[in-house]
Amino acid sequence: MARWLIKGEASSYGWDALVADGGTEWDGIRNAAAARHLRAMAVGDEALFYHSGPDKAAVGIVRVARTMQADGADGRWVSVRVEPLRPLARLVTLAQMKAEPALAGMAMLRQSRLSVSPVGEAEWATVMRLAG
Repeated sequence: MARWLIKGEASSYGWDALVADGGTEWDGIRNAAAARHLRAMAVGDEALFYHSGPDKAAVGIVRVARTMQADGADGRWVSVRVEPLRPLARLVTLAQMKAEPALAGMAMLRQSRLSVSPVGEAEWATVMRLAG
């Protein structure tokens, strides 16, 4: 199982909306690197659900429920279906992540504008520790 981080704006589609809907199609990603990550996702992979914008915090964990399908007519972009697993016991803020030496190499911190990024096993364990 691979681990990921996906970013969403709490004001447009946040954790509460995802939970209320029971899942969603993670679509509309128009960045080549992020689209490569979506293509690499497998059913059962887990991802941190991160609120960008003013919140700037990981708030929950989602599971990939269906692998990629085309998103748009040109075939360049893809989407996956994600479903909520559980909220984090404590939010893990961007400031906490940046302050944690074990997360210095985390893709999301190195490429902050990337909306979908991989999370290594040691990084995942560190975020889970910070989340309580």
